[in-house]
Amino acid sequence: MKVYLGIDLGSTTSKAIILNEQEEIIGRGITNTRANYEVAAEIARMEAEFNSRFTLLFDALKSRHGEDIPWDELYQVVATRFHYLQFQERFRRLIAEMNHLIQSEYPDHKDQYLKLLEQTSRRIDTTVRRRFFTGRISQSSEFFRDLFSSVYLDVLPADDRSVYDQMVAIYDRAITPVENQLIQFDFRDLVSRALGLVDDLADTTRTLILHDLEGIEAIDLTPADYIGTGYGRQLLPFKEEHIKSEILCHAMGAHYFFPKTRTVLDIGGQDTKAIQVDENGLVTSFQMNDRCAAGCGRYLGYIADEMNISVSELGPLAMEADYESNICSTCTVFAGAELREYLNLGEKKENILAGLHKAIVQRAFALLARSGGVRNEFTFTGGVARNVAVREYVSRLTEANYGKMTINCHWDSIFMGALGAAIFSKRRKA
Repeated sequence: MKVYLGIDLGSTTSKAIILNEQEEIIGRGITNTRANYEVAAEIARMEAEFNSRFTLLFDALKSRHGEDIPWDELYQVVATRFHYLQFQERFRRLIAEMNHLIQSEYPDHKDQYLKLLEQTSRRIDTTVRRRFFTGRISQSSEFFRDLFSSVYLDVLPADDRSVYDQMVAIYDRAITPVENQLIQFDFRDLVSRALGLVDDLADTTRTLILHDLEGIEAIDLTPADYIGTGYGRQLLPFKEEHIKSEILCHAMGAHYFFPKTRTVLDIGGQDTKAIQVDENGLVTSFQMNDRCAAGCGRYLGYIADEMNISVSELGPLAMEADYESNICSTCTVFAGAELREYLNLGEKKENILAGLHKAIVQRAFALLARSGGVRNEFTFTGGVARNVAVREYVSRLTEANYGKMTINCHWDSIFMGALGAAIFSKRRKA
């Protein structure tokens, strides 16, 4: 089967898209960017391949066996069990690494720390399993590190600060080598095991899936061509002919979903891009803020850490504001001080967050103005485009400054760079 691969190595996340000959997306993969960029890119590619095989498997099941069985619903259930098994393997390795560190470097506290590790690991596995099995995991924003640390830090006993700090230090030392391990999962084996975790799955349905699984696993998904892009594209283990500008790729990705796009705003983890495009999705002009992470995803992550909440909570909280606090700086360095000052003055966090979100969008619109303004249709992409408050302020400022127009925002916005890269790889081989 001829497929084409695009990889976007971003500052915070690495994404991959696989297209078929008809330029249809058959697979998406995403992971957090880590110290080993080659591993991050390969994990994103592997996840896109697994996702492609799931797509092919359940499309075949629907085609051959009709709609009597709710295949789409079953797809989601089996996929979450599949991802849980992946989590479990890396979880096992992390606990083993932490166990090794405790035994080799903390002999005086070994028994205490090992007992605490055993207790916390049981609670983590129970909590994370429940979240996977109840559909409360976002595969595009909650990765292994996030899933483990959020529960680990919560269940550690906080009454003894020295023990708490040591256990956090043990985790900090263990997570990096484990996260940078490239684990070769077997698709067929994991799907078979995932089926065993599905409640009330009829034997006949299981048999149908296992029968088709063998053929799907045999399909060769080696890309006919591939292109890498993104903030860290020069660090990808690709030859020069397989690297393309992220500006070009984001523009093409936006054009794929919204062919009438003429202006693209992309707010990613580390930079903001304002892009003007023509009717073919080709760039005519652009402006880019890549000097610092002010007003980008990293900035929002810092604010979330300061407020001790998850990034996904920021937007909804900002939408509950009575008004926007006046935020003077979107600089990551100074944001914490301004945030704490407002909180000490008794300001509601919702109002502060509303002000922060508005300031982010105002900064982005200054970039848009330098690139040539906003033209109809206007497409908003990047991971930050999933933030409901940012989308709201983009809509408000667009209407206030440029009048009413069509504003596009696709749920796959975070994949636009990888999608554009995959399209370019396909079209140069056409």
